[in-house]
Amino acid sequence: MEPTPDDDRLGRVLDGRLAKRLAGYVRPHLRLAVGALVLLLIEGLLQLVGPLLTRRVIDVALPAHDYPAVWQAAAIFVGALLAQFGVDYGQMVLTSLLGQRAMHDLRRELFDHLQRLSITFFDGNPVGRLVTRVTSDVESLNELFTAGVIAGFGDLATLLAIGVLMFTIDWRLTLAAFTVVPGIYLVSHVFQAKVRETYRDIRTRIARLNAFLQERLSGIRVVQLFGRERDEERAFAALNASHLESQVKSVRVYALYFPVIELLTTIALAMLIVSAVSRVHAGLVTVGTVAAFLQLARRFFQPLQDLSDKYNILQQAMASAERIFVLLDTAATVPDTGSARVVRASGAGVTVVFDGVWFRYPVLESARTRERESADTTEPENARTRDHESDTDRRWVLRDISFRVAPGQTLALIGHTGAGKTTVVNLLLRFYDPQRGRITINGVDIRELSLDELRALVGYVQQDIFLFADDIATNIRLSAPLSDQQVAAAAARVGADRIIERLPGRYAHRLAERGASVSVGERQLLSFARAVAADPALLLLDEATSAVDSQIEADIQRALRELMAGRTTIAIAHRLSTIIEATEILVLHHGEVRERGTHEGLLAAGGLYSRLYRLEGQGSGRQIRVATPSGGG
Repeated sequence: MEPTPDDDRLGRVLDGRLAKRLAGYVRPHLRLAVGALVLLLIEGLLQLVGPLLTRRVIDVALPAHDYPAVWQAAAIFVGALLAQFGVDYGQMVLTSLLGQRAMHDLRRELFDHLQRLSITFFDGNPVGRLVTRVTSDVESLNELFTAGVIAGFGDLATLLAIGVLMFTIDWRLTLAAFTVVPGIYLVSHVFQAKVRETYRDIRTRIARLNAFLQERLSGIRVVQLFGRERDEERAFAALNASHLESQVKSVRVYALYFPVIELLTTIALAMLIVSAVSRVHAGLVTVGTVAAFLQLARRFFQPLQDLSDKYNILQQAMASAERIFVLLDTAATVPDTGSARVVRASGAGVTVVFDGVWFRYPVLESARTRERESADTTEPENARTRDHESDTDRRWVLRDISFRVAPGQTLALIGHTGAGKTTVVNLLLRFYDPQRGRITINGVDIRELSLDELRALVGYVQQDIFLFADDIATNIRLSAPLSDQQVAAAAARVGADRIIERLPGRYAHRLAERGASVSVGERQLLSFARAVAADPALLLLDEATSAVDSQIEADIQRALRELMAGRTTIAIAHRLSTIIEATEILVLHHGEVRERGTHEGLLAAGGLYSRLYRLEGQGSGRQIRVATPSGGG
């Protein structure tokens, strides 16, 4: 699987706009940043102590045989080393705390933002890619704070302090030592270009490796069922070898760079010694000065090497920051701006109305928009033709859908796969908004309700049940403020308590990922308990009893009757035998309502419903029905 284009983009080395936004995450922890910077400046000054003491001992103390002065210099040097150790420790702690706290804030902001994005966004973005944003990309920014910007300022401060001291002592020796600086700059420039190339290559191959792993581990049952272990092993080996090759290239680049820098540093020291010999013989400089210069020169070139590494950290961090902020700047396509409320009594239903609803999924809408942009829009006649075609365009998933469901009534939706049944539910939950028409609950357009208010009205039992890797009680309770007794009562109402009692830990039993440690039927029972616990005004059932064992069919039927009494129910049916008692049945075909009525009326009409019912074998098989309370039609 090829990575997405922005996964291997490196961007500019320093983007002022991104840097300004990143600074916003440092601002709440500014004291840590200032403290770390001060300690780095102190460390730079402490590095001057050793060369200055060396100069004094060689030029003054040793010629005068002043051994107490030598011991005094040694004691000062040891004290400076201990102080440097303390300063190093302090600045590492402060920079690490700064990075971790800033990234903690950013990670939480990313997760909160992801939870509020519309389903449209997740339709077009793989989960692995989003996980990378919250983990790997954030970690790159952490490196920027812990080993990048502040440490880079420290290196610059050290370079400045050493350079000023060297020029102050002897500018001629300084120029001799600095003759290799252009060479170091050239080597570093080439190194940066090579590292940029290898980093992009590594990132691309890691993306392929991660995509392969995610897909194969998610489909491990299919891999094992069809005996593809060896084939997948060979495919993984090829990807792994490709990744190894890119890593080896990176190692070679680093293996060449640092020895070359070390060679240039040695050349600089040699030139310094050669330049100093004649000046020492002429009495222009002392041996102690030369010794101090040798130490200062070596300490000067070390930060230059570090700055090249920090360049790469900065480059990677800017690329990660760009990807993260693109995600944070992504707006929800379903805005949560409503403030209206729907007032209802506990256990009471609501009136749901679809009024002339047209809908097509946003990805298809984008394709249609591109077609329109490429067409000639200057002629009104052509525009009228396109508008007419848009009503008959096969890209519409729903076309002019209208219906009304009152409290205590059950509306059933049937039709072939792709008829638009699930889309009706998606629109009602505002996972998407229709392009035309409106949906109301008790007369209030659902776009005027907050998403929390709207979804609090709904109890949704899906065919593909999702359970979290958490305990049973949490999966039933979810966001509802329920006591343990209320959770147990909800489970008992649908017969789930008998299953829960058999589990170790009962309601405290922790489920595996996606509820894999219990059967499909048991997961559906838990989803019924979840719906009962929420006390919803509107029930959405997506063939909710399809995997329930026949032994508990009666319990489920009783629970459904109790749960649906007085409430509003919309049921998606894949087996017609489950909805023969519904108040009204809508037969959807290619996004349109082709027939509507009761079970008996539709059979008598001899249309599409009647043909579907006969094809199903007159409702043979398990006869679990979406029960309608007496009087509900």
